[in-house]
Amino acid sequence: MTPRVLLIEDNREMARSIAYNLEVEGYQVATAHDGTSGLAAARANRPHLVLLDIMLPALDGFAVLERIRRDGFEGPVLILTALGEEGDRIRGFRAGADQYLTKPFGLLELLERVRSLLKRYGARHPAGETFRIAGCEVDVEARTVRRNGRQVTLTPRAFDLLLALYRRKGKVASRAELLATVWGYESEVMSRTVDSHIAELRRKLEPNPSEPGHIVTVWKTGYRLDP
Repeated sequence: MTPRVLLIEDNREMARSIAYNLEVEGYQVATAHDGTSGLAAARANRPHLVLLDIMLPALDGFAVLERIRRDGFEGPVLILTALGEEGDRIRGFRAGADQYLTKPFGLLELLERVRSLLKRYGARHPAGETFRIAGCEVDVEARTVRRNGRQVTLTPRAFDLLLALYRRKGKVASRAELLATVWGYESEVMSRTVDSHIAELRRKLEPNPSEPGHIVTVWKTGYRLDP
């Protein structure tokens, strides 16, 4: 069974990015851009999980949440919003939210929350995956990297960056795309932060970090992973 996710988000660019990454992870995604159509989609599609913005046109997210709970929806609801005040969080939890993720956020954190919520509620997730790079085996779910049975230690951000490059399936990822995916446009993060974490990955994974053959720089564009 493929888990069904309903994304209700009025920012269309953000919605496209989130939906794309969820689909890459193996989820079936339905998208709505206002509260009224989101409520209708929740009733029609019977999702396993709902990702819900609060500041929506037509019907705000709190009202959508209250109504889908009143309709009998028992699956997890993860609120995505720029409203980060304690009162907003309390109102969301009282309306029936399971988790609250404040914008800006990293897409990998969002994906991990989705995976965790679906696992907790019993929805099946696609089987765990591994991939190899430079003689290392990377376990995506366990978040481990091993070479010849020995663990290679990466910082959490460096692992997220490696996973973000892997998800591109050989395509080039710009620094801006990597910032959005891994750091969620945190205000203090600059593009050089990507470069420093790329350097860490090369030191830990590449046989010859000074001449990388797997984590490749594409001039004036970004980076590409060549396992």
